[in-house]
Amino acid sequence: MSTLHLRSDSVSVLLSTGPAHAPQAEVLHWGPALADADADLSLLTPPISHSAFDVPVVAGLLPQASSGWLGRQALRGSRDGKDFSPALRLTEVEPTPDGRAARIVHADDVAGLAVTHRLHLHANGMLELSAELGNTGASPYQLDELGLVLPVPAGATELLDLSGRWCREQHPRRHRIEDGTWVRSGRHARTGHDSSLLIAVGTPGFANRRGRVWATHFGWSGDREQYLDALTDGRRMLAGAELLGSGEIVLEPGETYSTPVLYAAYSDAGVDGISAVFHEWFRERETHPARPRPVVLNTWEAVYFDHELEPLVALADRAAAVGVERFVLDDGWYRGRRDDHRALGDWFVDGERWPDGLGPLIDAVHARGMDFGLWVEPEMVSVDSDLARAHSDWISGPVDSVGAARLPLEFRHQHVLDLVNPEAWQYVYERMHALLEEYDIAYLKWDQNRDLTEAGHAGHPSVHAQTLALYRLIDALKAAHPTVEIESCASGGGRIDLGILARTDRVWPSDCNDALERQTIQRWTQAVLPPELVGTHIGPPRAHTTGRALDLSFRAITALFGHLGIEWDLREAGAAELETLARAVALYKEHRGLLHTGRRVNADLPDPNLLLHGVIAGDGSEGLFAAVALGSSVATMPGSVGLPGLDPQRRYRVEPIALDSSGPGESTDAGPRSSFMQIAAPAWMEEGAEASGSFLAEVGVALPILQPAHALLLHATAIDRPADA
Repeated sequence: MSTLHLRSDSVSVLLSTGPAHAPQAEVLHWGPALADADADLSLLTPPISHSAFDVPVVAGLLPQASSGWLGRQALRGSRDGKDFSPALRLTEVEPTPDGRAARIVHADDVAGLAVTHRLHLHANGMLELSAELGNTGASPYQLDELGLVLPVPAGATELLDLSGRWCREQHPRRHRIEDGTWVRSGRHARTGHDSSLLIAVGTPGFANRRGRVWATHFGWSGDREQYLDALTDGRRMLAGAELLGSGEIVLEPGETYSTPVLYAAYSDAGVDGISAVFHEWFRERETHPARPRPVVLNTWEAVYFDHELEPLVALADRAAAVGVERFVLDDGWYRGRRDDHRALGDWFVDGERWPDGLGPLIDAVHARGMDFGLWVEPEMVSVDSDLARAHSDWISGPVDSVGAARLPLEFRHQHVLDLVNPEAWQYVYERMHALLEEYDIAYLKWDQNRDLTEAGHAGHPSVHAQTLALYRLIDALKAAHPTVEIESCASGGGRIDLGILARTDRVWPSDCNDALERQTIQRWTQAVLPPELVGTHIGPPRAHTTGRALDLSFRAITALFGHLGIEWDLREAGAAELETLARAVALYKEHRGLLHTGRRVNADLPDPNLLLHGVIAGDGSEGLFAAVALGSSVATMPGSVGLPGLDPQRRYRVEPIALDSSGPGESTDAGPRSSFMQIAAPAWMEEGAEASGSFLAEVGVALPILQPAHALLLHATAIDRPADA
């Protein structure tokens, strides 16, 4: 049996590429790097058991019934009921000279089908897997599913995924892997607030920084299914597939269908190791933002739909004074928009509110040293809009057998604009292009506020085509305006995936600015996305979405670990609050090089109400950590807590960083602005302390007893040179 070995420094992907029991390519190993893959592969030939097929069953890159696979089939479809079970066999293997990528073709000439897989193992261990189905037959072929499948070992016994809802996105869940098929379906026609950024399986008890973990992310903004297929013979397949509507993809002779990309990472250092693979991969992209991430002020929670020049200029004054670098005008600027019931689609500046256009506000923003951003929602339309009145046929929805259209249920008082319609697509492109041509706009907050239920074009389901039309729209605008940055917002975190991030510059992970909720949302969004792509805003003293009141220092520390912004009516802030806010902004600017290039670390702590996370410089020269009390500690005192990720051989000075007026080393009577419940903080916090990286990780530091919903910043700075310097 011949083999193909894709290798990086940390990961190997070993495939069989020659006939043994069936002429299919099969992934034999995806995991730790192999020193030598030149082995007798009869070592892997399974026995034949009673009540089973007479030859060993090969899963292959494309598990199929014709090979005896009794799990979920990777390819499903038919020609009007025929060719429902192809027997695809290996026809071509084309590796690249560097040993990192390959093109592998399977075909069934009788069924008239060919599937081409492409695998690319990046130097840092990220594996990209995609496939293309070609109809080589003489009649149409209806595709129901083409899945991307990778094996995981039987030693991976636990599964972690993420779920949530609006304002509570990306919360982790644990499952024990049992026999059968575990499935996560997404039918929102966007990624969805309940979507999982990653599906991770691992060895028993795997955690932030321990255990072997195999994880995948499906890079697609439309409907999808991610699943784990666990057979009783011990084999397990981790997979993802686009979830297609009935009759949505029908390939005419000669046509092809391409899957989205399944991104896959392996780590022997827990979930933090998976994050490191994703973050490094993001940062190596040519399209990754190169400019330091500017401090943002978004007007939404400050003024909502109440747009007037003078109050907004007053807000810009306060923003500039605390160090804001980008001022973003949110919803309410366009013709007829006074609330969320009307005017979506009428992308013309409102002449009543803005008789001189947006120019005076933009000029005022620029005069204060900030660039200007604008909120848009190009994919949606209100029934009460000039656009819908003129082009009701541009609303996406179902058509019955006699050609009568029916509007889907309204969702946030709006409908979906059918971007598959070339005229509708062109209208949106021209309006967005015209705004960017007329005004000096550096940034678009691109929102999408509803699920696409019953999305249809010309009587056929169209989630697939709508998603590709959106991608073409953003790509075209980016090509025409290459310096404009775009944020993916979908009523918060409803569209976060590597498909949309291939063409956008950051995401809005949640509409919830409650810092306590944000601790979990941001931690697990950043399990895949590096912090510089994740919008993290300091909200008002009382959160608008939850009603919870939180101290400014906690709100600021929470927002520091991302792309910092402010969403708060600063005209209502007092002098002390503005002083603290300015200090937080300055701290972000001082450390954003570290925050946006370093390695994210998350400690494994026994107390579920205590978190410790941070960022370590790539050269180990420094680390910035946050100790966070989500609630009352389960212990009388937190004890010593390790600071993970520092160079174990180097010596560091560790110091607290205070944001508010009471320093963390001061005695306090635990007044309302105090972060601590004890009379005195640990003695080392008064002047700082020194220790080796190994001591700080393994022995740790004593923390103060934090009040619930409070946090402490710690800065570790190397005071010696690395051993190899």
